[in-house]
Amino acid sequence: MKKVYPDPKSALAGLLKDGMLVHAGGFGLCGIPEELIKAIRDSGVKNLTVVSNNAGVDGAGLGLLLEAKQVKKMISSYVGENKLFAQQYLAGELEIEFNPQGTLAERIRAGGAGIPAFYTRTGVGTDIAKGKEEREFDGERYIMERGIVADLAVVHAWMGDHEGNLVYRKTARNFNPMMATAAKVTVAEVEHLVRPGEIDPDHIITPGVFVQRIVHVPNAVKHIEQRTVRKRVAAAATGEEV
Repeated sequence: MKKVYPDPKSALAGLLKDGMLVHAGGFGLCGIPEELIKAIRDSGVKNLTVVSNNAGVDGAGLGLLLEAKQVKKMISSYVGENKLFAQQYLAGELEIEFNPQGTLAERIRAGGAGIPAFYTRTGVGTDIAKGKEEREFDGERYIMERGIVADLAVVHAWMGDHEGNLVYRKTARNFNPMMATAAKVTVAEVEHLVRPGEIDPDHIITPGVFVQRIVHVPNAVKHIEQRTVRKRVAAAATGEEV
């Protein structure tokens, strides 16, 4: 089965529909499937529920979908970098389902593992627990959380082969691997596309059986979420910078 598509638009052709649930990988702006997100924006699909650790920033990542008002609901753990998100939420234009970060990761992992629900102590006695089933195990209170399976997962990998085997680098390994397993269809954008057999099997993180479509994005932009710099002060004695 051919998995490699010439561009993000064709890779998503026939998959998008109004009201669908989408997993979007990455952590902050690291490892986000930005070219696929742009293709989703350009498609005009609406009323999306998007599962992502965060909501991008103004003008980048999922912020592009927010600008186009294509997102109905976010299921996230952190959204503090996006002013437009806050504006839409306060105006009643956007729903938010907050999750503790570990709970969100486990909900996605559980979905990919075929586990419909699990119990966790995180959030017991807080607003997170409202409306959720609670049980006691070994004298401790736990709440039930549901696994999440999306209609579509869009992920970003550092390297992939024509069979869909994927390798991630560093922080981009957050959320991308688990989301790739937890959707009806997974589309991956990869920075380096190689032939089957060129990736050491020990280095493969997502096996190709989980990935249905691939697009090569060799010039992926690496955004910096918050650029922090300090002034260099010359050392009085040596003249060297410190």
